[in-house]
Amino acid sequence: MTGSPVLTTVPAPRRGPVIPFVGLAEGLVLTAMRRAGVPLQRIRPALARLDEQLGLQHALASSRLFTDGAEVLYDYGETGETGETGETGETGEDEEAARAARELVVLRSDQRVFNEVVDAYLRRLEFADDGYVQLIRLPAYKVAEVVVDPDRGFGQPIFARGGARLEDALALFRAGEPLDVVAEEYGVPSAELEDAVRIATRVPA
Repeated sequence: MTGSPVLTTVPAPRRGPVIPFVGLAEGLVLTAMRRAGVPLQRIRPALARLDEQLGLQHALASSRLFTDGAEVLYDYGETGETGETGETGETGEDEEAARAARELVVLRSDQRVFNEVVDAYLRRLEFADDGYVQLIRLPAYKVAEVVVDPDRGFGQPIFARGGARLEDALALFRAGEPLDVVAEEYGVPSAELEDAVRIATRVPA
């Protein structure tokens, strides 16, 4: 299945599209869905169902995904896969969306909620009064709390404690300064800085 991009991008002069803050938030949620075991070809029609039912732009970056989105997907997962071919020829996509919905949303304590993998990622998002993401707590770190806030650090990852930009602290360490010196310079707890260095120097699998 092909269609419009799942993530929001904006054009940039002399290079390809770049991902704005809202696209980063969408990417985090999309990653959660894929880590829950749902392939992209099933996620696409499920997202289309959300857009159709909620009429909401950037649904992946909206707090309504927690509530209305879970309700929509759960209900559709229960009723959407009819196996009947209609005149529109969209039955296949409907079945894919219904299958994805059943894998993403579960019934817990009489509430329709996202499964544990997706829920863990959603809890990394902090929402503003307008319902859209205003802060992202990045995954991968075990000790450090590294966040992305468009109002701080020029929108680049920063340490929640101390407010230093992640790249600034790592650059000083790469320049040869000891960890304790870098931690004192930027007001970052040593354990968090060690964690950040571990992630930055990790060999890709």
